Amino acid sequence: MSAAARFIDIHILQSVPFANLNRDDTNSVKTVLYGNALRTRVSSQSWKRAARADFEALIGQAALRTRRIGERVSQDLAGRGWPPALAERAGAHLAAASGIKFELAKERDRAAGDKAAPVVVPNKVLTNALVYVPEAAVAELAALAEEHRATLESAKDIKKPTDKSVLPGQRVEAILRTRNGVINVFGRMLAEIDDAGVDGAVQVAHALTTHETDVETDYFSAVDDITQLWGDATGSGHMGHAEFSAGTFYRFATIDLEDLAANIGGDVKAARELVAAFVHAVIRSLPQAKKNSTAPHTIPDLVHLAVRADRPLSFATAFEAPVRAADRGGFAAPSRTALTEYARVANKLLGERHILGAGWASIDTKDLEGLGSHFDSYDELVDSALTTAFAAGADGVSA
Repeated sequence: MSAAARFIDIHILQSVPFANLNRDDTNSVKTVLYGNALRTRVSSQSWKRAARADFEALIGQAALRTRRIGERVSQDLAGRGWPPALAERAGAHLAAASGIKFELAKERDRAAGDKAAPVVVPNKVLTNALVYVPEAAVAELAALAEEHRATLESAKDIKKPTDKSVLPGQRVEAILRTRNGVINVFGRMLAEIDDAGVDGAVQVAHALTTHETDVETDYFSAVDDITQLWGDATGSGHMGHAEFSAGTFYRFATIDLEDLAANIGGDVKAARELVAAFVHAVIRSLPQAKKNSTAPHTIPDLVHLAVRADRPLSFATAFEAPVRAADRGGFAAPSRTALTEYARVANKLLGERHILGAGWASIDTKDLEGLGSHFDSYDELVDSALTTAFAAGADGVSA
């Protein structure tokens, strides 16, 4: 029997023009000091969310992460013809029955003006923890409310966090434990409900530029069309500034095939479909911040996939010493060279027997020795990695 495939490592180099893919709390570009050089950074949470959105579209499933699960179910019930007040009460009781501590939302009385103190809104329950469930769970919760409609019609509104639900908590919790492909791949943290947590099968690193970067401040103004038309005044209607940067990013992610198999009960066909969707989603995804004013819709310059039997291996260290621009400018080509050289040395140190398959596809047509087989497209590259990872006769998750 051949060694079992355990991980598929995804290494990506991607050049992004003037953009701010991921802002901090002050709307500034995120950065990191690495190798004593300032780099532009995109958080793993930001890029993983972008990948999850593409992943959901590829597999035709969706997951919902929210504190407002009661309101979401209320909306569904209203769509089924329930009176609005009853639908809101049902949603509140469902959220309260989850076993998760909650609070009531507060809103200002519009008639009293902005200076009025916010007041508690009955039946508008916010769970203290984010609930993360398949989108289909909304319909299941609504069906449970339908089953207990008579009880809800005579029940009291939820007006304070100590109010008790009239709905069966065990059944609500059972629905909140359900999962789909999204949750099986990306995992779920929900400690408030026993056995609801799911260990994610994927790990995603923060993306960082392979070279030193500067953050640039862009001053902008907005024209007042009427003022411009009439010409009776000078100046703009609005002025402001925003931060941006540009560079070549190194991105790394890996999927643990053993963890995924455990999450889905060893279903090889399902595992292959989920892994394929995840790898494609990582390759094609891009965070959407400031997209309307920057449109930074590039594709990766290089994608390298490695099927490993031992452990994940990031190549971020290849860029600890910041890459220098090529003689004629540009960081993409020297970044590809740096990654290739580091991969060759690192794999030799760890032992190449642990690499069951490796390949690459790139806009660069010259041979990148050390990255495995060359493919003309990302689709062919992914198909080859999947064939290796799920090869017949191998142990673990393989067929």
